[in-house]
Amino acid sequence: MHSPIDTDFVCTLQAYERRFPTCPLIPVFLDSEVLSDTWSEDGAVHTIQRSCKLSVDAPRLLKKIAGVEVVYFIQKNTLNWRERTLLIEAHNETFSNRVTVLETCLYSVHPDNESWTCFEQSASLDIKSFFGFESTVEKIAMKQYTANIKRGKEIIEYYLSELISEGVTEIPRWTPPLQPPLSSDPYTIAAPTSTELHTASSSDISLGDKLDADYIERFLGQLTPIQESCLIQLRAWLQQTHRGKIPKDEHILRFLRARDFNLEKARDMLCQSLSWRKEFQVDTILNSWMPPSCLQEYYAGGWHHQDSEGRPLYILRLGQMDTKGLVKALGEEALLRHVLSINEEGQKRCEENTKIFGRPITSWTCLVDLEGLNMRHLWRPGVKALLRIIEVVEANYPETLGRLLIVRAPRVFPVLWTLVSPFINENTRQKFLVYSGSNYLGSGGLVDYIQSEIIPDFLGGDCLCEVPEGGQVPKSYYQTEVELENADHIRLWTDTIYQSAQVFKGAPHEVMIEVVEESSVITWDFDILRGDIVFNIFHSKRTPLRKDTSTALPELNNVQLIDRSWTLGVDYSMVESPLTFREGESIQGSHITRWPGLYILQWKAYGSAPSRVDDVISSLPGSAHTSKLMYYTELLASHDFRGSMTSLESCHSGFSQLSGGTTSSSQSHGSSFISR
Repeated sequence: MHSPIDTDFVCTLQAYERRFPTCPLIPVFLDSEVLSDTWSEDGAVHTIQRSCKLSVDAPRLLKKIAGVEVVYFIQKNTLNWRERTLLIEAHNETFSNRVTVLETCLYSVHPDNESWTCFEQSASLDIKSFFGFESTVEKIAMKQYTANIKRGKEIIEYYLSELISEGVTEIPRWTPPLQPPLSSDPYTIAAPTSTELHTASSSDISLGDKLDADYIERFLGQLTPIQESCLIQLRAWLQQTHRGKIPKDEHILRFLRARDFNLEKARDMLCQSLSWRKEFQVDTILNSWMPPSCLQEYYAGGWHHQDSEGRPLYILRLGQMDTKGLVKALGEEALLRHVLSINEEGQKRCEENTKIFGRPITSWTCLVDLEGLNMRHLWRPGVKALLRIIEVVEANYPETLGRLLIVRAPRVFPVLWTLVSPFINENTRQKFLVYSGSNYLGSGGLVDYIQSEIIPDFLGGDCLCEVPEGGQVPKSYYQTEVELENADHIRLWTDTIYQSAQVFKGAPHEVMIEVVEESSVITWDFDILRGDIVFNIFHSKRTPLRKDTSTALPELNNVQLIDRSWTLGVDYSMVESPLTFREGESIQGSHITRWPGLYILQWKAYGSAPSRVDDVISSLPGSAHTSKLMYYTELLASHDFRGSMTSLESCHSGFSQLSGGTTSSSQSHGSSFISR
């Protein structure tokens, strides 16, 4: 695009500079920071490089999926006073591995009229991958680019008018100096970034203490002098203060990179991680941890050769995994330990590949197959367990994921991404590449990152992959939290998502939930492991007294809250029609409350008749009428419920088919679903 501006070139440049550090006339332009500011020796060429912070003008769902509210661009302005030109070059820093945006603008003096300023602009957009929203991103980018072009001339004219109102109508042109300025330096050094300045000031940086160049190239990769100095300082500090084994340089470097070489922040992060490793004996996990047989058989993940850059390759067939069954059979503790062992094994394989390939291999690639992913993977307890695991991994294994390739992403994937992406840092998110359908085949797909001869057979390749295929976890593997707590290792987590309970004839198990705001949503998810159960929901007008039969037998969990003296319809009321469920059924449901107060969820034995608790306990050895269940409950605000995926609306899957009945009441707005 080429257009003239009817004003002197020098005045135009002065008007342009008034757009910084921010411009109220451009609402999306939030802020800018100067990264470098240099002059040529004779003062004729002035180069400024800035980091520009822009608001994302996009649908909220897309912003949630991308996990960002703002994006950053790098803008380089080269002002040549001798040639009377201003060259502006900009490129995106955010999502640079997914989208490439290049923009060039040139201001120059009109060849026929020096009182005119010419303006030329061009731009290019290359979208490699963007979570399946490539066409949407292209439309948004074109819309914003067109709007910016239309406003560019208006903004210059606005600041020109501002100059005139201040009495500035003419600015002297540049003339070459008679002699070079005494302060000029032919080797001008760019000003350091704010992060580098902070890092430099946090400690005295000694560039005289250097690492061997061959060692850096062989094991660490390219480092700037400041980055090398940060590594030396942090290692020296650990040697002086840390009691125990000092991490290898590659490990220290990961924490420095995770904190952009801010020495203080990297030190804090690394110290917390070292304390965590010592407390939970993570250093010995590869020798001490033996995955249970259930995990070995039904966890569909494993190592598979390496990618085209020599990174170890881990394959996860998430869509084929019964994640719900694994959580109920193993608990979050075992799943976390397994994930930690995978990360420890990954670091070990990186060291081995560094020796094999003769260059630094500090991260691995993960290939995730989502074929079969559906709503059953998004039930709320499972998502909570996943987020807790992500939190631990992010804090203790930074910069270990080199690339994550997601293939055969179904339509439900954006929902999962919306839930988990806010818990993944920006550097890691930029390493994700998503392929929907079969577009991972051919050029631009997996062959760009994995050699064709090792692409797994289940993805159309010729390489036999020995990763387990997953499948439904039998309910015979399900364990109560008491059984899970009997493990002989130090527990990483002291709490569990699912609780277990015993239900006897005349002794139901009851859980109280206090509701502060009306329209809050009570959600539940339970499995009946033995016996038949009747499920009820009550609203109580009285504060119940807890009666716990498990004090006599600690391995049991059986609590009664509704007193025998209470009268139904007076002291408490039924807000749902009772539902009967059979042994082996899985039930998920929700109830939208009409009133604040105390609600009681009750599970009682089918055909139960009232009897004294003491009589119940005395009858336990026979246990002919004992029922057993695992359950999870949660109270959500109405807006959180509508915005979350609890899997209460759908249980259709290859592992569990929706059956039975659905009950709903216009008064209670409740529903339960049964899956067998």
